[in-house]
Amino acid sequence: MTGVGAGGGEGVGGGGLAFVFPGQGSQKVGMGAAWAAAFPAARETFAEADEVLGFALSRLSWEGPAEELQLTANTQPALLAASVAIHRAVAGEGLSPAVVAGHSLGEYSALVAAGALGFADALRLVRRRGEAMQQAVPPGEGAMAAILGLDPAAVERIAADAAAGGDGEVCAVANYNAPEQTVVAGHAAAVERAIALATERGAKRAIALPVSAPFHCPLMAPAERVMAELLAATDLRDPAVPVVVNVDARRVTTAAAARRALVRQVTSPVRWVESVLEMAAGGTHTFVEVGPGKVLTGLVRRIVPEAATASVGEVDDYRKFLAARGAALEAG
Repeated sequence: MTGVGAGGGEGVGGGGLAFVFPGQGSQKVGMGAAWAAAFPAARETFAEADEVLGFALSRLSWEGPAEELQLTANTQPALLAASVAIHRAVAGEGLSPAVVAGHSLGEYSALVAAGALGFADALRLVRRRGEAMQQAVPPGEGAMAAILGLDPAAVERIAADAAAGGDGEVCAVANYNAPEQTVVAGHAAAVERAIALATERGAKRAIALPVSAPFHCPLMAPAERVMAELLAATDLRDPAVPVVVNVDARRVTTAAAARRALVRQVTSPVRWVESVLEMAAGGTHTFVEVGPGKVLTGLVRRIVPEAATASVGEVDDYRKFLAARGAALEAG
């Protein structure tokens, strides 16, 4: 945690506070367990998840095994449950944001937090989302790679050149994570070519990611069709606070716009850099990562170095955040 309370504040909520929710890759065995032990709202959230899904997601999240938790169809509802459990706990103590956003899967957590999507519906959706994404591309045929040290335009050119080097193969930008951290996805051979091209063109690092499918690229079209059908049959409400969505980094305030964004994000890149800049331009000066891990906290620091950031994946981190924020408000 760094810079908590920088730029002032308006109480425990306020116009300068954003909640951001992590996506796949932040999962770990044990996530949410301390929250469930300390907060009834968090404990009840995991109990609800177990009931909705018909198996002990809580036990898998808290005890593993890690190999089973890493399966996409398990990871997605487990991360959602942990993030929503933490959100419900902090919301119960009066901490509320003026805007929310989530990275990929985290957008579902953000919509639950904003009151636009019911938790039970979100659980069922992300469980099916994970299955559909896994089924869209046979194992071994797709891949993703992170390219560090090049600007996004250079990575876009690399992806295009890598795709052109194969017979109809796909390679496209999947995540704009930070100014010089961009992820590509597509056919495995095309992604391998992208790694080689990035190295040749001066990337600091170009590394294959340990993922089970090439997310957020055109190869996910079968999964997008599945999610379009499911979301059309799901009740969404207008969010209580704006949600900055992945597909175009715009604030959505209606159920219809939120639904369209969830469908489009399956095959579209995650525009995280633009999303964070949009929140900062709108007055956000404190970003709180609500969920396991500190991935988004690190990315926000690289996108808006002057912003205050905190991750509250652990109860102790949350208590430190509250103490530091309270001291800053008193001083300000």
